[in-house]
Formats: sequence, structure tokens, C-alpha cells
Amino acid sequence: MEEPDRFANGDYTNDVAPGMREKKVDRNFDGGRHGGDIRGIIDHLDYIRDMGFTAIWPTPMLENDMDSYYYHGYSITNHYRVDPRYGSLDEYKELSARARQMGLKLIFDEVLNHIGINYWWMNDLPFKDWINFAPPHPYTGSNHRRTVNQDIYASKYDKKLWSEGWFDKTMPDMNGKNPFMSAYLIQNTIWWIETLQLGGVRQDTYGYSDKTFLKNWSCSIMQEYPNFSMVGEEWSYNPLITSYWQQGTKNKDGYSGCLNTIMDFPLQDALVKSLTGHEDADYNPPFTKLYEMLANDFVYTNPNQMLLMGDNHDMDRLFMQLNQDVAQTKMALTFLLTVRGIPQVYYGTEILMDNTGHDKVDGLIRADFPGGWKGDSVNAFKGLGLNPDQLSMQAFLKQLLNWRKNNPMITAGQTLHFAPVNGVYVYFRYNKDQTVMVVMNKGNEAATIQTDRFDEIIKGRRSAVNLFTNETINISQGITIPPKTATVLTLKAN
Repeated sequence: MEEPDRFANGDYTNDVAPGMREKKVDRNFDGGRHGGDIRGIIDHLDYIRDMGFTAIWPTPMLENDMDSYYYHGYSITNHYRVDPRYGSLDEYKELSARARQMGLKLIFDEVLNHIGINYWWMNDLPFKDWINFAPPHPYTGSNHRRTVNQDIYASKYDKKLWSEGWFDKTMPDMNGKNPFMSAYLIQNTIWWIETLQLGGVRQDTYGYSDKTFLKNWSCSIMQEYPNFSMVGEEWSYNPLITSYWQQGTKNKDGYSGCLNTIMDFPLQDALVKSLTGHEDADYNPPFTKLYEMLANDFVYTNPNQMLLMGDNHDMDRLFMQLNQDVAQTKMALTFLLTVRGIPQVYYGTEILMDNTGHDKVDGLIRADFPGGWKGDSVNAFKGLGLNPDQLSMQAFLKQLLNWRKNNPMITAGQTLHFAPVNGVYVYFRYNKDQTVMVVMNKGNEAATIQTDRFDEIIKGRRSAVNLFTNETINISQGITIPPKTATVLTLKAN
């Protein structure tokens, strides 16, 4: 995932576009436009590929003709126009084609729920109910009570505010219950899939829209493209809420859509809390929260389709969440890239970008990637000017990513985990041909574990190869794990 405005400026001639409300580029203003664009992404596709990533997810690059603070792209003012400050439709097509040539899928970030207040149709709405709580009705915001879709006690009042209230004063809420609006949005999705030959769609604020419309939208797309990938953002830390939207879920109210992937905020939260020691109860050993959250996978129809992440553009950087601890950050990334699901890495994580001291200021979380602008004193694309910790993390993630994409037991295998003991959590990923053992030790001292506890999966095998050191070790004599380390071991046949 990347912020196009903050990744790289490949074309300085489009920094300011005639006729647009925001008139300048100012890299010193965290809420303004910095000049990153489609050309900047194209110019660095080789870096993304060589790091080991398999897809790119830029935040929305459609027109956002707003006054300021809208570099993020989620206030769309024209569903069929690429924002000229990012480039042209031809450049967007070029990005997609070049990415495919390099083995990278392009993910389209879409917003079905809301638009920007300056959308051209706001001055003459096609229907009175085209927008929920349309002017001259006073501004009515969403109550953000995402539980109402499943809550058997929820009032009609709360349900209406949830799905019809505006996301923000400058973000009118589109009415998916209007059949013409529904058709417009479904056709727009299909048009972009065809035009850009997309590898997938990420749907922003999933669940805020009318859920019958969401069913119609998701099933229309999957009927047209049965093997397509779609992921919805349902920001809840409760797996019962996130699982509601996944295709095949047997919900008590009978609701069933066709969305195949959900963002796994519950596991993200549990991972950070387990690593930082913020467990729910004092008597639970370390890693209990993570272990028990993964145990909730029985609520998902397809856990392997869940989207994993350590952070994103709406929360503190992972490195900051983990108190700027390099070792813990490596542990978190090892978990995300070896456990079940589809991992997503936010741009700059590989060089330990953070927003320390800024208390979750969005524009600083989404800081410029060093090297993406002429004259940058640090160039992370070339590894120039990075400190030793940054270089170490970049190399670490590159090795892990490239290893992962060549090992199907990680991307599509089964999982077996064991209850954490003394600050050590052990889980296995396996298929019929290969077994990988992951041992996470969050303690400040080395830990030695005996392997007889894992006989049901180890099955008498005595040796394993350490991914990070390439060392072959005799696991029958026990395994010693350094402090604050996640070790990945590939078991060898006897």
C-alpha cells in the first residue's frame, strides 16, 4: 500500500493543475499536496518487485477537486477522471501494464460510500434521494456504530444514522438504495476493472453503505469476474463483526454477500498488544491475546483470504506502535508474512518510517518516501543515507518477502499452533510436501524449548534449516531462540 502523493514525484509538470481548487505544492505542509504521482510509481516498480512484493495498492487516484487536506484521494469529485495532479488515464493504464509485465498486480482503491462535497453533480442532483440527507437537509453525520448490522436489539434510528449519515461534513453519503445510483457504481467498478485490467479492488469504509446494495455490488462483480479479488475495510477489532461480510458466512439474519476478503483488524490489534505487553489479563502468559485471536478463525469461511497488516494510513506507523523497537518490528513482520492470510505492508515500513512525537497526525504518518524527490538527502530506493537499523530492516523484509512468495505452504497451506508458554509462541504452516515451524520469543533472554511437545506435526524429523541464517540445526536436542526474535525453520525430511 502506498500514498501516491507521498511516494515519488516522477513528473514535476503536473504538480499544479489549472482549474483545480488547491493551487500549490508544499512539502512542508503535512496536509497539503507534495507532488507524488503515477509516473513516480512507474519509475520505481523495479524497487517494489525486487523487494518481493506481488501487488501494489495506491490510495485513490481519481479527481479530488477539494480546497485542501485532500491529497489522500478519498473525496472523489469525478468517478471517471484521473486526478490530473497524478497524471493521465493513459499513464494509469501504463502503470497497470508495466506492473503486470513485472509480475505485480494493480489494486484499485474504491469508495462506494461517499464522495467529495465538490462533486459536479452536487449542484443538480439527478434524484432527490441520490444523496442521503441531501441539502438543504442539515448536515447529519454517521454515528459510526458498525455493530448495528448484526445487533438484534439495534434501533431503526441507529441503523439509519449508521448507513445514511455522512462520513464527514465534506463527504456526502451516496444512496445505494437508489437503483440508478446502484447501477452507476456497479458499472463504474466494471469500467475500471476492464480499463486498467485490475488485479483486485480494495473497498473503503465497507459496511457504511446500505448492506443490500453492498450485496448487489459484490455479487454483480463476482458474477462478472468469478476469480477476482475484492477486499473490504471493516475497521472492527471484533471478529464477529468482520466475519459478517465474508462470502459464505451463515449470518443469523440471513445476510450473505459475495466479498471474498476482509481486512483483519482484530489480528492486527492482538499482534501489537501481545508484542507490547498489553494483554487483557495479568494471569495470561505473553502472546495469549494473539493466540486466542487466531483461534477465532472458526468464524471465517476462509481464513486464508483475510487481509493482514501491521498498520495502514489511518493509524500510527507499526514501528511507532511497537515503541521504535527494531526487534519487535521484525517479529511482527515475520508473523504477518508467515501466518495464514494475505499480508499487506505499508510503504516505508521497510525503512522504519514512523510518526514519533506527532500523536497520529495523518499527514505525518503519510510522510514522503525518502528518495522520491529530486534533491532528497536520503534515497531509500538506492539504500543511500539510511542508518544501520533501516538497512537491516530493508534487507530483512526483502529476504522474507522473496522467500514467502516461493513457498506455497505459507501462501495456501494449513496452520497448527500451540498455546504460548513462558513468552514463547510456536505455530506451524504446512502442506503435504513441506512444513515450516515459526517460534516467537518476546522475552529479553534466550529461550530453549524441547520439541517433544510438537511430535504430532514434527513426526520424528530431527533437523531444520533456519531461514535467516541458513544454518541447519538438530531440533531433536531442543531449540534455542534468541531474545526478542521470531525464528523460521523449514523442517527437513529424515
